[in-house]
Amino acid sequence: MSQNFLASRTVAERVARLAAPEPDGGLGGLVVEVGAGRGALTEALAPRCRELIAYEIDRRLLGGLRARFAAHPHVRVVGQDFLTARPPREPFAVVGNVPYARTSDIVDWCLRAPRLDAATFVTQLEYARKRTGDFGRWSLLTVRTWPWHEWRLCGRVPRECFRPVPQVDSAVLRIERRRRPLLPRGEEAAYRRMVEAGFGGAGGTLFASLRRAGHPPARLTAGFRAAALPRDTVVAFATPAQWLTLHKTLR
Repeated sequence: MSQNFLASRTVAERVARLAAPEPDGGLGGLVVEVGAGRGALTEALAPRCRELIAYEIDRRLLGGLRARFAAHPHVRVVGQDFLTARPPREPFAVVGNVPYARTSDIVDWCLRAPRLDAATFVTQLEYARKRTGDFGRWSLLTVRTWPWHEWRLCGRVPRECFRPVPQVDSAVLRIERRRRPLLPRGEEAAYRRMVEAGFGGAGGTLFASLRRAGHPPARLTAGFRAAALPRDTVVAFATPAQWLTLHKTLR
């Protein structure tokens, strides 16, 4: 099942503090853990939330998990694939040491959940760097969701912190829903259409792609000037802040 169990108590405590900063506080009091494994993160999270729902798909691990947390009535171990679960109807946070191969699906689930406050993941370093612009480039998913979700790289996790030891290092990725979105909800569809057209690749440069999508050249020129973007900018090198400026100018 591509499991690399977290074996570092220090890392587990660091992730738990980031996900639920105050004991018994958490984010809305409810935390959902993706892939509890042997319980390293579960143990660190348990004192920091009012309720903890720990999903684990590997049924061989369920008996040990339930026995380990039997004395904690606010911890519920669920033998189910997290991706088949319905999001809670109250504000909640998601935490997990997620399998590399399932990271994208798990992140998509979180972005669709209407009451999610934040997600804190231990995931492949390359994925976390790609989503947070750490390579100096920005991905479609990050730019498209940026007005409503902040993506942050919160530190590297050496591969030696896992058992079995994977081939690459990991990182802590944090996705937070903005309490004050950077755009009104009424502009969401137009913003996302513009971003998808820019990433569509038609024309070779961002300017050419947006022009082919029907934006007037004069307005594009003004938008690129306002965003401090050269006309030959390749799409991945435009920052989320520059995309927002483009959108406001083109609107």
